[in-house]
Amino acid sequence: MMSDSIVNTEEKLELTKEDFVSDQMVKWCPGCGDHAILSSVEKVFPKLGVRKEDFVVVSGIGCSSRFPYYMNTYGIHGIHGRAAAIATGVKLSNPKLCVWMITGDGDCMAIGGNHFIHMVRRNIDLNILLFNNKIYGLTKGQYSPTTPRGTRTKSSPQGTFEQPFYAGELVIGAQGNFFARAVDNNPKMMVEVMFEAAKHTGASVVEILQNCVIFNNRIHDMITNRETKHDNQLMLRHGKPMIFGKNKEKGIVLEGTQLKVVKIGENGYGPDDILVHDQSNPDPGIHVMLSRMKPPDFPAAMGVIRSVKAKSYEQEMTDLIEHSKKDSKIKSTQDLLQSGNTWTI
Repeated sequence: MMSDSIVNTEEKLELTKEDFVSDQMVKWCPGCGDHAILSSVEKVFPKLGVRKEDFVVVSGIGCSSRFPYYMNTYGIHGIHGRAAAIATGVKLSNPKLCVWMITGDGDCMAIGGNHFIHMVRRNIDLNILLFNNKIYGLTKGQYSPTTPRGTRTKSSPQGTFEQPFYAGELVIGAQGNFFARAVDNNPKMMVEVMFEAAKHTGASVVEILQNCVIFNNRIHDMITNRETKHDNQLMLRHGKPMIFGKNKEKGIVLEGTQLKVVKIGENGYGPDDILVHDQSNPDPGIHVMLSRMKPPDFPAAMGVIRSVKAKSYEQEMTDLIEHSKKDSKIKSTQDLLQSGNTWTI
């Protein structure tokens, strides 16, 4: 039986952020949210109790997918949409590795969608950082699977009429056990959710609302803007009531089968009426609703939305191999060659 997680946050290896900083020139656009995400990852890795040589960073194609070049670890810059397949192969061939998959909304949920959902469904112990800027940035501004309806882009000059994906809904619908969300202009939040994702056994997906300053600037502005973020971000804490607002005067309640925003102290709603977050509930109902919340009707849910314990694919695979070896009469290649019907020529 494998241990629950390869991450050991109690082990001190005396690694620092500088151990993971690459000597390569970072070529993202000035002001791109990717810079802050990179810095956050460099802060998280030294805290995980994992040897530096056991980290692997895997990506597909896109602005986010340059990530392996900018990390001083082992890494693979793959092909478009195939990061999940490559990361899966790396992890299953050597389960002791701490594998991080870096991807974007186009790379992951368009051409890579099929690989992505099955990686989540299988619960392979990978850490996935999904940069969501709701546009194709590297190829100069086409709409992506998360672009809002009506958005005019280079590939939808009249406005896209396609229904966009909600990343969290897709993950949970694919039987995902861990989904979290953060914003690129809050490094403290990013570090916190990445750390929780790393500790989780199985597939963990962190959606990062990332800003593309060139092709989709301020797409998350209502959520990230200093003036409006208090009313449009709900920071979730396990076991704590869902309260938000500049003065913590608003909350989320469950009425029937729907979530609702209320003001505490008005219309009969008191603190005891506010919904308490349970990230470990196996029932995905509330988690899906939280993942779909967005302004202006709701705040966007931040932090760990879902974290449910389950055996990882590698654990199941290892258990099956050990069981088969124990019960099999074939103990070696020689046994295999001499089993069944044999003859001499």
